[in-house]
Amino acid sequence: MKRRNFIYLSGVGAGAMMLPNLPSFGTPIDPLQSLEQVDVRIKKELADVALNTAKSKGASYADIRIGRYLNQAVVTRETRVLNVANSESYGVGIRVLVNGCWGFAASNVVTKEGVAKTAERAVAVAKANAKIGGAPVQLAPQKGYGEVSWKTPIEKNAFEVPIKEKVDLLLAANGVALAGGANFVNSTILAINEQKYFASTDGSYIDQDIHRLYPNFSVTKIDAAKGAFETRAALSSPVGMGYEYLTPTESEKVQGVVTRYKNRYDMMEDMKNATKNAAEKVNSKSVEPGKYDLVLDPSHLWLTIHESVAHPTELDRVLGYEANYAGTSFLTLDKLKSGNFKFGSPHMNVIADKNQKGSLGAVGYDDEGVKPKEWQLVKDGTLVNFQAIRDQAHMLGLKESQGCCYAQTWADVQFQRMPNVSLQPGKTPLSVDDMIKKVEKGIYIVGNGSFSIDQQRYNFQFGGQLFYEIKNGKIVGMLNDVAYQATNQEFWNSLAAVCDERDYRLGGAFNDGKGQPSQSNAVSHGSSTALFKGVNVINTKRRIG
Repeated sequence: MKRRNFIYLSGVGAGAMMLPNLPSFGTPIDPLQSLEQVDVRIKKELADVALNTAKSKGASYADIRIGRYLNQAVVTRETRVLNVANSESYGVGIRVLVNGCWGFAASNVVTKEGVAKTAERAVAVAKANAKIGGAPVQLAPQKGYGEVSWKTPIEKNAFEVPIKEKVDLLLAANGVALAGGANFVNSTILAINEQKYFASTDGSYIDQDIHRLYPNFSVTKIDAAKGAFETRAALSSPVGMGYEYLTPTESEKVQGVVTRYKNRYDMMEDMKNATKNAAEKVNSKSVEPGKYDLVLDPSHLWLTIHESVAHPTELDRVLGYEANYAGTSFLTLDKLKSGNFKFGSPHMNVIADKNQKGSLGAVGYDDEGVKPKEWQLVKDGTLVNFQAIRDQAHMLGLKESQGCCYAQTWADVQFQRMPNVSLQPGKTPLSVDDMIKKVEKGIYIVGNGSFSIDQQRYNFQFGGQLFYEIKNGKIVGMLNDVAYQATNQEFWNSLAAVCDERDYRLGGAFNDGKGQPSQSNAVSHGSSTALFKGVNVINTKRRIG
């Protein structure tokens, strides 16, 4: 009997349990098993059982998500392999609307009987919620798509690549660091495959195969004479791609202060540069606090966009529904309705989407069965929209969802999560070198570092990986102990220029947290290098005594 049919008939399930809120853990598996997916016909039969049961018990709307989540981690340090882990989680989550209230239930018993019982439990939860009262859910209309499918457009499935090949790459990269004088180095490759099936009473049966990859490392250099050490992390990005991300081509190589690739990543070259950078940081001079013009590379700016633009424009934060985890938002509905709230300078144009190829957020359909779209959050510096899903759309006067609903696993209820949120490139031709030539006193910042932001997402502080001093249009050396502080509006209104689309790149978060209980979401943020004028820079050097 084929394994997938055994699962279907017996209800044993593949990966019975999953530790709550930790999507990287599940039941250990043979990685070769991950190449065989559950038959879509079986998933449709299960979905119909759930939807029919929910309707028969009184649900006006129901949806089911059948999810199989595969995770692989290869972890090394210096010359050793620390861990190789493959895990799998498999189950169903069913959401229903009864008497204007939501109900949700989940189970790892993936059989017709198990699915029916889970649907009944979801209806019971909704009926119990309805007794509490409150405003009824207003669900934006959504047409059914019938039977459709979508897959991340990968060239090479990371789960098909032998573990030995990944280990060899990581240990070879570690060897580069050690040969270059690094004292410590660790490196990892993380791969995720979400096999997600969504069906609803709207008439959608959506099968998706989503892939993500994240290579990363950290290099440490110690200066024993000074009693000091410095680190430099990888300048890679987590991506919605296959293993091809780790096979760069020379045509994509962009030379500059920091060598980079447009859409691929060269771990060996980055490791070589990182080892040199860590040694340079140990001997670099400490920054003098004051006002500087900041040239922010996309490898750094993505995090500032994430914290100061993407999170504040989540509608549940704006309304105060999301507060316990990472706060609310300084943005309010009246600021949007006024139509003239100046979030930033005219150079600030911010787009939200879940479509961009290679991005972490890219899907064919969100977890409510909505086809994602692109919409503008900030236009020429003015706030023009927020992020909303089906039961939030009416709050903004929208007739449909913006397609940004997500749940981290089958066991979690879907809710509003940020899509990719990106600063658009400048329209006037402008290279990084040309931008630097126009700066008299500034700092060029590469890579993301520590950060802090208040509970309304208004006052913040950001560090980075590499800091280069700019004097009279030229880079004159490396700085250290740099962080910049600003209020949200102050910072974005200081935006003076953005390089053109030739410099546009993606950064992102592999595990952005939100909600109570918390869930993790993967999201990308794109930009070209940007110039911010007169930003306050502080010295972060720790002093004892």
